[in-house]
Amino acid sequence: MNKRYFGILFFLAVLAVLGCEKKEYRDGTYTGKSAPDDDGAFGEVTLSIAGGKITACSFVTRQKDGSIKDENYGKINGEISNQSYYEKAQLAVAAMGTYAADLSRSGSLDGVAAVSGATISYNQFTEAVEEALDRAGKN
Repeated sequence: MNKRYFGILFFLAVLAVLGCEKKEYRDGTYTGKSAPDDDGAFGEVTLSIAGGKITACSFVTRQKDGSIKDENYGKINGEISNQSYYEKAQLAVAAMGTYAADLSRSGSLDGVAAVSGATISYNQFTEAVEEALDRAGKN
């Protein structure tokens, strides 16, 4: 291999190593909020960062009035009038905990898979996490 090609390969290797350097987030607690969906509901996330890494996460979705979607989400006037609708709504509620636990465990959105049937919650979650991480900045 001639010196010119060796120099180019060496330069590209150095760039690749520098490009892979992971920057860490500032330690602290950060919150993020998604944009409202078509019904005015939104997601809120709180991240704890220690040692530059995500160590804990909580996530809730809220209805337009600010109330948390919980075991009553999907009921109409306190009653389950449409079982299918209620089950779908509760799938989204369960996904809140799954998404937060997956992020806490993996430390990255890459480690969080969307739950089938809870895609809107997933999108709200990722948007809120990205906002919180923007607030955390990077060292």
